[in-house]
Amino acid sequence: MPMEAQAIEALIVAAIPDAVVEITDLAGDGDHYAARVVSETFRGKPRIAQQRAVYAALGGRMGGELHALQLTTGVPTLQA
Repeated sequence: MPMEAQAIEALIVAAIPDAVVEITDLAGDGDHYAARVVSETFRGKPRIAQQRAVYAALGGRMGGELHALQLTTGVPTLQA
């Protein structure tokens, strides 16, 4: 059974409480998503460590309930 975008967001925020998460359903099938995750906790960490934190938050659902996730991570930027 496919995952809903809200469930993906909830899992990420539960593991990374300050995360700002944007989920986009790429194919309209509930199986292929893009996620943009921004968190201060990512500051100073290489992108691979940032992405591993997000995948860890999903608790092994990749390849099962969640077929594909295009992931972009980063840190907040200062607004002028």
